[in-house]
Amino acid sequence: MAGRLEGKIALIVGAGSIGPGWGNGKATATLFAREGASVMCADVNLTAAEETAQLIRDEGGVAEAVAADVSSHADIQAMVEATVARFGRIDVLDYNVGLAHVGGVVELSEEDWDRMHDINLKGCFLTLKHVIPLMEAQGSGSIINISSIASIRYLGFAYTTYYTTKAAMNQMTKALAVQYAPKGIRVNAILPGLMKTPMVEKSAGLAKEYAGGDVDKMWAVRNAQCPMGHMGDAWDVAYAALFLASDESKYVTGLEMLVDGGITLKCN
Repeated sequence: MAGRLEGKIALIVGAGSIGPGWGNGKATATLFAREGASVMCADVNLTAAEETAQLIRDEGGVAEAVAADVSSHADIQAMVEATVARFGRIDVLDYNVGLAHVGGVVELSEEDWDRMHDINLKGCFLTLKHVIPLMEAQGSGSIINISSIASIRYLGFAYTTYYTTKAAMNQMTKALAVQYAPKGIRVNAILPGLMKTPMVEKSAGLAKEYAGGDVDKMWAVRNAQCPMGHMGDAWDVAYAALFLASDESKYVTGLEMLVDGGITLKCN
């Protein structure tokens, strides 16, 4: 089924990768382009965003890159304006930003709490604030918020800002889905489980919690936690996003789509 997004304009926020390999946003941007979408690749790291855009162009697709720090309202507004200036509209928004910071309410500083909420939640709110009116004027649009199973499960260690921001994202997703359904705008969330991505690999706090800082051991522990015997990867998230971005999901809104290999079905 080629061309599932033919003619659509997609804005991927968090389209760069923090290191070698495939992050969720990079894979999603590439897959969307392969399916016919023109893609704006946004990331706080312009070099990483441009790398994704160039990969798409090298494959014959259409893509541009823009720098955007989602903790900055001005950057978000400029990102949306740049997308419209280049492509004329936004049919699909994929908000794929989320930082994980290990720490409970006692250990966290107020500054860390504020920073994580600004990036994970406020950035999503501000992006939606500027994209939804465009979709409303168009009479259509698909919004995909990348959440986490951390929004519905305790993952075994103190992860307070990730739990709270992603849980709030879920509820915002559902509320907006109802509010904007009459306007032809669908709003869904994807909840990835334990994934093997550059972001997880580069998270020193996670590696320390799982395996005393040993990344290879962390991978082994995480694999063993999954009913399928292995973690997912960025392409699992990308293909879920493709379905929600396409017209195949035209009657799907307010969904919390688990992409977790069954891990949330376990008692522990």
